[in-house]
Amino acid sequence: MTHNNSNNWHGTTILAVRKGKQVTIAADGQVSLGPTVIKSTAKKLRSLANNTIHVGFAGSTADALTLFERLESKLDKHPNQLMRACVELAKDWRTDKYLRKLEAMLIVVDKNNSFIITGTGDVLEPEGGIAAIGSGGNYALSAAKALIDIEHLTAEDVAKKAMQIAADICVYTNNNLTIETINYE
Repeated sequence: MTHNNSNNWHGTTILAVRKGKQVTIAADGQVSLGPTVIKSTAKKLRSLANNTIHVGFAGSTADALTLFERLESKLDKHPNQLMRACVELAKDWRTDKYLRKLEAMLIVVDKNNSFIITGTGDVLEPEGGIAAIGSGGNYALSAAKALIDIEHLTAEDVAKKAMQIAADICVYTNNNLTIETINYE
C-alpha cells in the first residue's frame, strides 16, 4: 500500500508459495508511520477452519480484520468451499456501501487453492503458485519466481529466502517473519 502523505501507515509484505505438496504463507512484522518504524513484531497472518486455511493481510489493520471476520462468516456458510467463500466476500466488498471504503488486500490459502482478494471485486488465482501483496510484495514475488525452480528448496524455503530478499530491498519490510505452512498429500 503506497501513500503520498508521510503521516500514513506503511508497510507489509505477504507472500504465498505453493510448491510440491506444500503451501507456505509468510508475512513480515513491520509497521511504519512515515519514516518511523512503529512496530516490528506485528502479526499479519490469521488461521481459520482448524488451521486448514491461512490468511495474510496488507493495508489498514482494522479494515483487514473486518474482512477477515467477514471471510470467516462466509466460510461458516460455505464450509469446505474456499473459492465460493472468497467470491462471496469479494461481491460483498464491492457492493456494500460500508465495505467499499475498506483499504486492504488479502491472500488466502488452503491445501488446494491460493487467492488474492481485492476491494475491486477481484478474486485472483496467482500464476505459478506464487502470490504477493503489500509494499514489498513485488520484491518478494520477483525473488520467489527466481527461486521456485531450485529443486532442493521447499515452498517454505522459497518463501523464507524471498522474504529475506524483500526485507533487504524494501524499507517498509523487515526480517521478523511469521510463517504458516500446510503440507498435503
